[in-house]
This record gives sequence, structure tokens and C-alpha cells, in this order.
Amino acid sequence: MISREVRIRIPRRTASDNTTYGEIVLADEIRDALGSALVPFPDPAGDIDRSLIQLHVVFSRLPFGQLQQLLDFGRHSDTPGVMAVRNLPTDPHLPPTPVDGGPNLQKQTFVAEAVLLGLSQLLGEPVGFNTEKDGRLIHDVVPVSGGAASQANQGSPVFLDFHNDIACDEIGPYDVSNPDFLVLNCLRQDVGAEAVTYYADARDIMRTLSPQTVRTLSEPLFRLNAPGSSVRDVANGVDVLSAPTQVISRPPDSPEIVISANGMQGLTTEAGRALYDLQLACQGVAHQVKLEPGSALLINNRKGLHTRSQFPARHDGQDRWLQLTYVRRTLWSIQGVQGWPR
Repeated sequence: MISREVRIRIPRRTASDNTTYGEIVLADEIRDALGSALVPFPDPAGDIDRSLIQLHVVFSRLPFGQLQQLLDFGRHSDTPGVMAVRNLPTDPHLPPTPVDGGPNLQKQTFVAEAVLLGLSQLLGEPVGFNTEKDGRLIHDVVPVSGGAASQANQGSPVFLDFHNDIACDEIGPYDVSNPDFLVLNCLRQDVGAEAVTYYADARDIMRTLSPQTVRTLSEPLFRLNAPGSSVRDVANGVDVLSAPTQVISRPPDSPEIVISANGMQGLTTEAGRALYDLQLACQGVAHQVKLEPGSALLINNRKGLHTRSQFPARHDGQDRWLQLTYVRRTLWSIQGVQGWPR
């Protein structure tokens, strides 16, 4: 497993550091036009196919250059691995942050949900997994008191390891049905505005690691542990490990990387040391983004690793509230896979 003794000292990086980070800021008039179209928008869960078609129409009105940036983010290997989108429309009134990890049924408008899905389908197909949030397309990411110290999105006082979001299925390696992208939309910032999302791109990571460490990480010397939800619900707390797999794959100019948040097992001493060095390298190259209402973050789940800082939670209805959607470029390759809603 990855050592919890890795010290977190992440230096600040900015968008100008290299091409692995991007940012789009909508003009006020574009934000207002989107908001006017989305305030009356019904709950997308009522008819998801119809909602996605309507959102295609709404988001096609974005300025050509910004729309191309978003589409290119999902299409090309040489584009940034993470992109912030700012000055988005928000719900005019927001109910208390849910405290149980589920959606707030008091929510009267669905601007946040529409923004999330509108951005998501510019990248590909929103997808839900039965092993995560009962297969819902939209996940409410909030602090939950029972999961406070976990390596999961319900925690708050624990600094998560750098990781990908992976899907637990019967295939074994946990890399066939994983989401290609994550989209996060902020409804409410934490009270102290302390929470930070970090993203370490594999291209930057590989420039930092020694050639020997890269070679080790490119060998099938590692086993991934299933997400905490699967371990709790499927295996009653017992680790659910993948077949031996590599951490880094594909060509050096467009590498793919995979690390599970719930633990990685190196099969040799050298492999364990490489995992430790990888986490340290992530700290040195990570971009950091603070999300506030009206901002969203697009994350390539294959090009890099992400995490978030610890932050205090009060469980009083005013805690940090994000919504998340998983996205795949295509659903054809995972139809029939266990865990994928049929």
C-alpha cells in the first residue's frame, strides 16, 4: 500500500507554468444568457435523454473559440489534462448542503445539474456505475460524518492520495470501464475557502521521475484496490485487488497513468519505492485550483492524477458542496460489464 508518511508540501503553480492546465472564463453576458435558459430547466433525472438533447442546444451557443477549447479538451492528446471553467450560472437559491451524501430533495431549480451535464456531454457520454451512488449520473460530493477520515469523497480532514477515479468490475485491472473524464461543479464553497483541488499531469510527472522509476512504473508490478464503496458494500471491508498491472502506459509524449485512491500494492520492494517517489513527484508538479460557486473543473482521468486538500466540515448545511459526473468518450466498449447500469 502507499505509505501515509508522504509529507504534503505542494508548491503553488499557475496556468502559465506549461500546457497541462487550461482555463476558460465566460463573459458576463454569456453567463447570463446560459442562466436564463437554465433557471426553468426541469430536473434532468426526470428524462435524461431529452435533457441532454436540450443541453446540446443551450451549450452550442457558447462563443466559438471557447466551445472549441472544450471540445478539443475531450478529443486530443496534446491538450491540457485539467481545465477550469469560471463565471458559470448558478442556482438563484440554494438549499442546505446535504449531510448524507445524497441529493437534496429540497432543491427547487437545477441550474447546477444542467451546467454539469452540459459541460460533461461536450467531452463524451455521462455514465453512472451501480457500484457508485446507486448508478446516479450526478454525484453530490459533500462531507459525511461517517466517512470523514476515509480516502473517499465523503471525507474532509484527510488529505487524499493522488489518484484516479476507478470503477470496480469483474474485468480485474480496473482500467477498462474507468471514466475518461470527471467534471466537478461547485455549488457551495467550504466556509473558510480552504479546500483545494490538485491535479498532477502524467507528462509533468514523467519529466520529474528518474528513468529507472518510470521503467518500474511501466511494468505489471502493481495491484490496485477497488474504491472504498466497493470494498465496503461488495467485499465487507476486504481488499478487492486487481490483477498485476502497470501504473504508466502508452507513449512517453502522451502517457496514461492509473493509481487507486483506496490503496496500491507494489509487488516488489522496488515497486513500493516507485509508488512513494510517484506521490512525491505529484506534489512537485501539481496544479492547484480553488473552486467557488460558478466554477467547474474538467479533469482528464487518464492523463493525470488528482486529489484535494483537507478542510474542516461542520455538518450544519453550510459545508462544501460539489456535484460530479463521470464521462466516457464512448459507452460501447463497456456495455454488459458488471457494475454498468443496463
